[in-house]
Amino acid sequence: MIKIIGAIFIIIATTWTGFEAAKHLSDRPRQLRALRSALQALEAEIMYGHTPLHEAARRLSAQLPKPLSLFFDAFSGRLTNTETTVKEAWETSLKEVWSKTALKQGEFEIMRQFGETLGRYDRYSQQKQIILTLTHLEREEADAIQSQAKYEKMVKSLGFLAGLLLIILLF
Repeated sequence: MIKIIGAIFIIIATTWTGFEAAKHLSDRPRQLRALRSALQALEAEIMYGHTPLHEAARRLSAQLPKPLSLFFDAFSGRLTNTETTVKEAWETSLKEVWSKTALKQGEFEIMRQFGETLGRYDRYSQQKQIILTLTHLEREEADAIQSQAKYEKMVKSLGFLAGLLLIILLF
């Protein structure tokens, strides 16, 4: 009886692990879409609203789901509450929140490079930088969707099958 209960716990734990890994794969394209949407909204705020950067970031944090809202909230807070450059505030906020996202190192580098140009140029040059960043993020999103389609079901099945293998080896 105890062996059966232990086997059930093993199956539940490994299956849950597989589903969590698959969730990470499905969260990445969703977060990339939200990030692209945020940058498009930032472009509109800069180009047409003539909104200061800290105010635009605060508005974006209210519109976005977590964890991206945490990033823009931290960025806005750093711009208003501390004496720092836009680049430093962007990079510090990015490092602080990045581990809470499903995004990878490639997206981090794209966003870090965008932060280096943020606030340095006039509105039209800034718009070009946003469009360039959006293009890079679109490529990463296509890659994320392809990875999700390729690996999501496999990871879920692998979690369950790993549990079965573990049960067979133990008993």
